[in-house]
Amino acid sequence: MRKIISLLALLPAVALLWLTPASAASFDAQQKKEIEALVREYLLANPEILREMSDNLQAKEQQAAQEARVSALTDNAKDIFKTGADPVAGNPKGDVTVVEFMDYNCGWCKKGVGEIASLIEHDKNVRVVFKEFPIFGAGSEFAARAAIAATKQGKYWELHQALFAHDGPVTEDVTRQIAEGLGMDMKKLEADMQDESVVKTIGTTQALATALQINGTPAFIVDDKVFPGYVPKSELLKAIEEVRSAGCKYC
Repeated sequence: MRKIISLLALLPAVALLWLTPASAASFDAQQKKEIEALVREYLLANPEILREMSDNLQAKEQQAAQEARVSALTDNAKDIFKTGADPVAGNPKGDVTVVEFMDYNCGWCKKGVGEIASLIEHDKNVRVVFKEFPIFGAGSEFAARAAIAATKQGKYWELHQALFAHDGPVTEDVTRQIAEGLGMDMKKLEADMQDESVVKTIGTTQALATALQINGTPAFIVDDKVFPGYVPKSELLKAIEEVRSAGCKYC
């Protein structure tokens, strides 16, 4: 009985060894069959271990991703926070910068635009940098280029909000209609959209997203912290206050 208990206690380790080709080759057919039966019996009796293994793997992956992001933040701080090419809202000289990666066809980005507007209204010393990160097709790509080009007419923030206010997919035609409705010079807008700097800005954002392991929108950065997904105003304010208390590393 004691031998069986000891073996069962070692089953998780045996199972891991069993997964490696070299270890598996050291057992004969009968031993393999017995080990497989014991492992199966153990897992059926203790299914919670599978959840523990999954949670442990997820935690390790998240830790690895966070470490990679910290490294990417350090290596790319200038391009993230102070490139000068990205559109900015709020206080251009604010003491804390919030960076958002967004797409005009992203539902959670649409939900979050009101939170950002409210944040800017609430905190007069925050600077918001927008990273145009079109990941939802040609309509998003066109809208992103139009939004960046709109900065040359001083219309970025207006177009940004209007595109998100649109009910339905943001297509090329929709972007043109909204821009025209805002009284923009359409010939200039179309010409500015073709400027190499616009294409470069989007390309830089895409490269940064890869380095930071940002795979979707929205995603936020507040100093040295990356927040994948939707973040409400209250959480952004909390992160901003933490930066002000501890001091900026990058902003």
